[in-house]
Amino acid sequence: MKTNVMRTALAAALMAAALAAGAAEKKDLAPTVANAARAVPPAVEAAVRKNLPARMHNFPQIDEVSRTPIPGLYEVRIGTELFYTDADGGYIINGEMMDTKAQRNLTQERLDKLLAIDFSALPMKDAFTIVRGNGKRKLAVFEDPNCPYCKHFERDLQKVDNVTVYMFLYPILGPDSVEKSKAIWCSRDKGRTWEDWMVKGEAPTRAEAACDVGALARNTEFGRKYRITGTPTLVFADGSRVPGAIGTAQIEKLLANGGK
Repeated sequence: MKTNVMRTALAAALMAAALAAGAAEKKDLAPTVANAARAVPPAVEAAVRKNLPARMHNFPQIDEVSRTPIPGLYEVRIGTELFYTDADGGYIINGEMMDTKAQRNLTQERLDKLLAIDFSALPMKDAFTIVRGNGKRKLAVFEDPNCPYCKHFERDLQKVDNVTVYMFLYPILGPDSVEKSKAIWCSRDKGRTWEDWMVKGEAPTRAEAACDVGALARNTEFGRKYRITGTPTLVFADGSRVPGAIGTAQIEKLLANGGK
């Protein structure tokens, strides 16, 4: 209860400071998305970059300071983490910004842009492919062989035709996931071995020690960089991503919109 009261008080104080600062800005800086993209005043950016690290112990390096649709309230980006502060760096909020009129989560929209993956930049050498039909549509998937949601997703994916699936083994659920991923990656027919395990429950043969499994570590590192925190994670040809298992109809819909 005490923590909630403190958070509420902090948010109220920050909003008051933001509104006070916003009142001093020009009237043409209305709370619109267009104005949010305008450059931050140099004095504000300098103050935020100086004061937040000085006032908060071990505060990470700030990558970017941007306007938000609320006058006097600024976005602070650290890698792919987003925070909000006033013009002096006197307060900081860790949370989501909602546009109640448009019913939009502005924080999530910003994160979606930051976390979008250029499909052509995916390390395809560290994936294996499963081609169905003409294979014209493209889909990349990060999966753990012990993930129950992935197994459910794989059964639905079996019903999708005319697609090339780039499968990235992403063993994040424990040592056994790593061992199964090694066995699948080192098998003679990766796609068949994968489907035999995920759909039929036929365990793969243990990998030989001489097999190069460096792809698994590279996939894990790639996932950390792009904040792939769960499986399955789907990446479509337009760079959009979907975390979690989805059904056949939704896969088809997204492939129609983003598949090329």
